[in-house]
Amino acid sequence: MSDVTPWSEVLEILGEATIDTLYMVLVSTLLAVLGGLPLGVLLHSASPVGLSPKPVLYRVLGVVVDVVRSVPFVVLLVVLASFTRLLIGTSIGSTAVIVPLTIGAIPFFARLTQNALREVSFTVVEAAITTGSSRPRIVWTVLLGEARAALVGAVGVTAVALIGYAAMAGAIGGGGLGTTAIQDGYQGYDDRILWGSVVVLGVLAFAMQLITDRTAKIVDRRRIATN
Repeated sequence: MSDVTPWSEVLEILGEATIDTLYMVLVSTLLAVLGGLPLGVLLHSASPVGLSPKPVLYRVLGVVVDVVRSVPFVVLLVVLASFTRLLIGTSIGSTAVIVPLTIGAIPFFARLTQNALREVSFTVVEAAITTGSSRPRIVWTVLLGEARAALVGAVGVTAVALIGYAAMAGAIGGGGLGTTAIQDGYQGYDDRILWGSVVVLGVLAFAMQLITDRTAKIVDRRRIATN
């Protein structure tokens, strides 16, 4: 049994781990949006209710997206270890974990994007088509414009999920609060660090969701139009 860690040291450890976790989550969320948004737009456009229905492409993309989404993140970490090592030079650490986090989050965000675009009123899309707007313009100004509140919400859902995934990565030395909770807290028999890590993870998830919910309300065109 180890000695009780002073609170000053606990706070210092948790502070450093929190910075690592935020680094992993924010970078992987940004990359997931950059990769998942166009993929989601393509899924919607190729779907039966999209601007350019392509059944074969839609089925192929759908299968790939669903297969990757169905793989548990811990398994994805192991499967992608060699690829991560080839790309980063190591499969351990906060930077290395960004690779599987991003690959796991892209299809997740793509499906959320597709669902958000599907909720856009067809009447609005049809009006843009009748005015002669090009497909890229319809996608950018109509679909993405009308769905922006839902897309902000999707970013929040993705970020919160990535907080949990980043914590799971601590099981294989991924860094951040997950590693701190497991190695310093659980394996080091230090309840202060263990429960402190859990509390900080909860606070991060709550704060992330709160920020994106507030932002979604601000950018919601329908809400603005009724005021």
